[in-house]
Order: sequence, then C-alpha cells, then structure tokens
Amino acid sequence: MRTVFLGIVMSKKKADLSQFEPAMAELESIVQQLEQGDLSLDASLAQFERGIALVKQSQQQLQSAEQKVQLLLQQQQQENLQTFTPPPGE
Repeated sequence: MRTVFLGIVMSKKKADLSQFEPAMAELESIVQQLEQGDLSLDASLAQFERGIALVKQSQQQLQSAEQKVQLLLQQQQQENLQTFTPPPGE
C-alpha cells in the first residue's frame, strides 16, 4: 500500500534504515566468498540468492531515505515561502 504526500509516493512498509550498514557488510562478505571460488555450486547459489535479497533490501532502504530527505526539503521550502504581512500602519 502506498501514500502520496506532497507529490511523493511513500510505501506504507517502511524500510528499517538501521539495517543498511549490516546488510552492506554481509553483502561484501558474500562477494568475497563468491570471488574466492571455494564454495560448492549449491553454496554459491545460496549465497548469490542471499546477496540479491540484500541488494533489494538495501535499495528499498536507500529509496526510503531519499524520500525522507525530499519531504524534509519540501517542508522547509513551504515554511520559507510564507506570505509576508506588513505590520499595521505601514
């Protein structure tokens, strides 16, 4: 399910941004294992599948972070564009 807020489509399912760094570390480890070539075919396929899942998860987390930044920038812009009302008598 998605919500549109200020022209930005936001997913109701929020990505847990605290898991980004651990996911990237695990992905780096998987890449090293696959590059070494010491894993069996089955183990290599399992690690590849895990890597693909980590990439998708990380992409969602980055997209969520980008949406938050865009929202904050839009909110700041709206706050800065308030109508000026001169004081009485001017």
